[in-house]
Amino acid sequence: MVILTLLHPQHQTPLRQWQFPTESTIRVGRALDNQVILDDLLVSRHHLELHKIELPIAPGSAQAQPCWQLVNHSSNGTYLNGRAVSQGLILTDAKIQLAQGGPCLKVQVRDTGETTAAIASSTDVGNQMTGLLDPSLKRVGSPVIVEASHQPCTHEGNTIENLFCIYCGQPIRVEQTVRHYQILRILGRGGMGTIYLVWHQTGVIPETGRPLGKLQVLKEMNADIARIPKARELFEREARTLQTLNHPGIPKFHDSFIESGKKYLVMELVHGQDLERRVRQFGTVKSPQAIAWMMQTCDVLDYLHNRPVPIIHRDIKPGNLLVRTLDHRIVVLDFGAVKAVGASSATRIGAEGYSAPEQIQGNPVIQSDLYAIGPSLVFLLTGETPRRFKKPDGQGYRFNLDGITAIAPSLRRVIERVTSPEPSDRYLSAKALSEALARCL
Repeated sequence: MVILTLLHPQHQTPLRQWQFPTESTIRVGRALDNQVILDDLLVSRHHLELHKIELPIAPGSAQAQPCWQLVNHSSNGTYLNGRAVSQGLILTDAKIQLAQGGPCLKVQVRDTGETTAAIASSTDVGNQMTGLLDPSLKRVGSPVIVEASHQPCTHEGNTIENLFCIYCGQPIRVEQTVRHYQILRILGRGGMGTIYLVWHQTGVIPETGRPLGKLQVLKEMNADIARIPKARELFEREARTLQTLNHPGIPKFHDSFIESGKKYLVMELVHGQDLERRVRQFGTVKSPQAIAWMMQTCDVLDYLHNRPVPIIHRDIKPGNLLVRTLDHRIVVLDFGAVKAVGASSATRIGAEGYSAPEQIQGNPVIQSDLYAIGPSLVFLLTGETPRRFKKPDGQGYRFNLDGITAIAPSLRRVIERVTSPEPSDRYLSAKALSEALARCL
C-alpha cells in the first residue's frame, strides 16, 4: 500500500492523509476526478500520476520488488526529493513537491505485512492533528460533511492578503454574517447596492478539521434604494430571471432572501475581469480577439432571445462582459435590466453610447441587444468612448468609422449595419450577427 500525507508548508507537520491499500494508479491534481485533490493554484488540474510496478530484485531474477513510478503531467513541474523529474521511481519513503513553492506530499510505501500497523499509526496522527477524527475510522477517505464551524481564526503568521488561515482553513476576517454567508470583503458598490465576496461554509473535513464550502457573490440592495418601487422591481426581476437560466456564459443563481428588511441575491463567483477595466488597464484589443469575444456574447444573447418567453438584456456593454480567467470566455453580467419581450415598460434603461434609439425611447426589441455589440467593438478596438464616433445623419445618429485603421472595412460594414437606426435594418438574430462577425476573422 501507499500512504500520502499533505504537509504544512512551514512546519512540515501533517495536514491531511490518504491511504491506498489496493490501488495500482493514483492521480493527483486540482480537478475533482483525481483521487488526491489539492486545491492550490500552483497545482495543475491533472498534475501527476503514481503507477504501481514490479522491479526485479536482480537481473534475471524471478523475484520482484513492488515500487511506484511517478509520472509528471504538469508544465509547472514536479520535484521528487528536491529534484525536478518527468518520471521517477519511489522505492521507499519520499517527498513530492507539486510545482516550485507548491504543496508537499510525504509518500510512505508499505508492504502488506506493515499495512495494519501503518493504518493504526496514521489514525493516531489524525487524532493528534485535529481532535476531530473518530478513532473508529480506520481508513481516511472522502470528506464528510458535518455541522459547519463559525469560530473565528486566531492563528498568527498569516499575511494581510490571506482570506483564509494557512493553518486551519477558516476565514481570517469576517466583516459580518448574513444568514449563513460570511462577508469577507466588498467587491464593488453601485447605485443599486453593494456586492460582497462571501464564504458559505457547508461543513468540515473530519480528518483535518478544515472547512468545506464555497466562495460566492452576495448582492445587497441599498436601504434607501429599496424604498423606490421601480428599484425593488428591478432587483427582484434579476433574482427571478437568474433562477430560470442555465448557460455557461451566465452566472449561476444560488439564493435570494430578505434579512432585517434588506434584499439579498446570492450568485456564483466568476473569477475574471470585465472588458472595460481590461481595456483601461492593458489598452486596446486586437481585432480577432475582440470579434471572438463578441461572438461569445452573441451566443449568450441567442440563448436569451430564444427562451420560451424571449428575454432582452438591455444593458450589454463592456463593463457587463467579463472575461472568465478559467477559460478566457465571456460571461454576461447584471441581469437587473432584463425585460421579457412583449412586457409593457415605461422605464428607459441603458448605457449612453451603447443603447439603441428605440431602447432610449423605452421600446426595446431583441435587435436592441444586438445594437450594443457595435459600440462595444468600437470601444475594444479604439479604447475610445463610442459617443465620439456618432455623427448626425438625417433625423438620427450613425457611427462614422472612416479612417479608423484598427477597424477593417469588412468589420466596419458589420458595425454600421448592426447600429442602423431602424431595428429592421439590423441583423435579425444574434446567430446571424455572429455568423457575420465570423466572416470578418
